[in-house]
Amino acid sequence: MTIRAEEGEMLEIEVEKSLLEANRMIAAANRKTMERFGVRAIDVMGSVGSGKTSLIEEIVKRLKGRLRMAVIAGDVTTTIDADRIGRHGVPTVQVNTGRECHLDALLVKRALSRLNLDALDVIFIENVGNLICPADFPLGASRRVVVVSVTEGPYMVRKHPMIFMGADVIAINKIDLAEAMGVDPKRLANDARRINPAIKAVYTNGRTGDGVKELIEALGL
Repeated sequence: MTIRAEEGEMLEIEVEKSLLEANRMIAAANRKTMERFGVRAIDVMGSVGSGKTSLIEEIVKRLKGRLRMAVIAGDVTTTIDADRIGRHGVPTVQVNTGRECHLDALLVKRALSRLNLDALDVIFIENVGNLICPADFPLGASRRVVVVSVTEGPYMVRKHPMIFMGADVIAINKIDLAEAMGVDPKRLANDARRINPAIKAVYTNGRTGDGVKELIEALGL
């Protein structure tokens, strides 16, 4: 049997390969830039409503005064998350992606140009709420954390394996709702370890701050 490419099919594949390679090159340059200034970046990924912003707020409150921090907040259209975090007195840069479902390295490069890297130790990059697209687009961060909520169900880790392959930490959030949702947080952690044996798992509650200390330690901050 012979399979022939449809018109334009090969072009789409080549364009995708070129796009991903270009992103990887810019991400590597971002990493080098931040390393030159002694800045660490944390790429915070997860679905809409998983609790990314709440956890970043809790981390900022605990580390403020000890580390100089900034936040790059990715969203499709709004400034809601950046406004929330900005109230804690840290520099924030809002990146609106329009129709795009993820941040890319070029957008982060532009955001970095708006920050005084000489005055920073850590940058939190809150990615757009999505568990699929961000997996293919590294940003130059030194750590990647995926925030999952027990409200997303017992199978969400197994359904989205790619994003966990390149992650350093999984934060299993909203653990106060685990019993009500019939979800075992330890099973989510085990699912993540089957995908990526090196991943660190922490259990958190962004509303109360439970587990945030352990999350900070897991991120090496």
